[in-house]
Amino acid sequence: MLLSSFIHFSTPSRCLPIKTCTRCCQYSTGRSVRKVDTPVLLKNTLTFNRSGGHGGKQQYIGLNISQKRCFSSECDEVGHQHEHGDVRVRFAPSPTDLITHLHTHTPTHTHLHTDQSRLVPGAAESIEDMLEWAGIPPDESPRGGGQYGPYLQSQRLSLYSQAADSLVQTGKAYRCFCSQQRLELLKREALRSGQTPRYDNRCRHLRPDQLEEKLDQKVPHVIRFRLESGVEPFNDLVFGWNRHEVAQVEGDPVVLKADGFPTYHLANVVDDHLMKVSHVLRGSEWLISTSKHLLLYRALGWKPPVFGHLPLLLNRDGSKLSKRQGDIYIQSFQRSGALPEALLDITTHCGSGFNSNRVGRKMEELIAEFNPSKITTHSALLDLDKLPEFNKIHLQQRIDDAVQRDWLVRDLQVRIQEVYGTQVQDQDVLQPDYITRILHLRKGHISSVSDLVSSEYSYLWVRPSFSDQQMTALSSETQHIATLVIRLMEGLKGGEELTVDQLSVELKTLAKKTSNTKYRDVMKIIRLALSGLQQGPSVAEMMVSLGPSEITHRFNRVLQQH
Repeated sequence: MLLSSFIHFSTPSRCLPIKTCTRCCQYSTGRSVRKVDTPVLLKNTLTFNRSGGHGGKQQYIGLNISQKRCFSSECDEVGHQHEHGDVRVRFAPSPTDLITHLHTHTPTHTHLHTDQSRLVPGAAESIEDMLEWAGIPPDESPRGGGQYGPYLQSQRLSLYSQAADSLVQTGKAYRCFCSQQRLELLKREALRSGQTPRYDNRCRHLRPDQLEEKLDQKVPHVIRFRLESGVEPFNDLVFGWNRHEVAQVEGDPVVLKADGFPTYHLANVVDDHLMKVSHVLRGSEWLISTSKHLLLYRALGWKPPVFGHLPLLLNRDGSKLSKRQGDIYIQSFQRSGALPEALLDITTHCGSGFNSNRVGRKMEELIAEFNPSKITTHSALLDLDKLPEFNKIHLQQRIDDAVQRDWLVRDLQVRIQEVYGTQVQDQDVLQPDYITRILHLRKGHISSVSDLVSSEYSYLWVRPSFSDQQMTALSSETQHIATLVIRLMEGLKGGEELTVDQLSVELKTLAKKTSNTKYRDVMKIIRLALSGLQQGPSVAEMMVSLGPSEITHRFNRVLQQH
């Protein structure tokens, strides 16, 4: 698979705060040394927070680890030495796949890199937009630039070519002229004989004159890396010591394709090295390929980074998350009204890394409660059917927070205009005070702001329609009841704020002023006049939501229909 896009995270002059090592629990900012809180980890991702701290950006970095050990960037126990300096990690989403990338919260430095040969138009921009929405804007990207660019893979082809040429010149790689037809025949023959398909390394053994002849004839070719035995073991941050003798089970892999684009194997090594990535954190499916990548590092004469392979995030039935599941695209969550902190919460809740699980934790709480010794190697099952409940809890928290509530108001303003447009007859329903009142009243009852623009709540934004027959079917005293409601509202227009409890009492008193209409039917008439519906929130809450002026307007329409 071709590495197509990535984001980097870095923290100047800091160690990874994983174990109780004095050096690893601090980072320096100029002359001062500041403590770093315990990090948070999301499955498949690195988690971090941008709040507080030096320059308004205290930063946290989380690593998935199953064994307690020191993670100073000077000595990492993976057998690789790193100079004390930047801790840089990268997030590698593909612009053709925008599925789970919200599950990356990180407090350091970000680069986004895309492969335009497979790029869906606007996909790279969408990734950055989603990161902005999630509260983790990239520090380096195609849009924002940065010190280690370019960040479009198509603009880095010369770098991959140089690395591949270096491997060829040192005898660590070779040019392969095998046609696609030959490779397909090899595959068919292997499958027919019950073997795993692999390249037979034929072009390894081309004589110099044969090689020269094919180059003169401009025969299309790829560059393959020579797999050698003698792979060194490495200590993975999650899975511990690992070693895979890939040369015994695989043919020499392609590292540079005929079109000049690299495969993942070369691209990830070159990009990690040139962008000074110190720790590679990726899904556990890449664990078996790490020995191959370490061979590439050795062949290029580069020091490898630290590797940590994280448990995968799977569907509830154990199947892999796939971009073919359109409902798990980040944009789908955003459109449905899902909150980024709710997605973070449900992701961490279904995984490991905590002493106990509870719903409703914010980033700061996840950071404080994270326990790296609790990380397991088992995949996590994501039950998205539970997302509405998570979202409801985090929505309540946002409504109670003045700053976050303003964000909700703006979001709802956009949604109202998108859904109802010209049907909105009174622009006052778009006023922040009105929307804020609705949010407070419906807090704990709705799972997302998108609920409030459903037909169930249309009466909040659009004046309802109902027939005279609907009214008379409920009572012959419809006009009398409408007049009583208008009088009640006139008595409450003196600036007194309506409350649900107060109106509940007033409505019981009002119902007693009718001759032959039961309280239940009075409520049905008022509900129909206010919303055009037969069910919904209590009548008293509906009235508090709409306010005296709008209630009066709607009941005047009842009088006019007779």
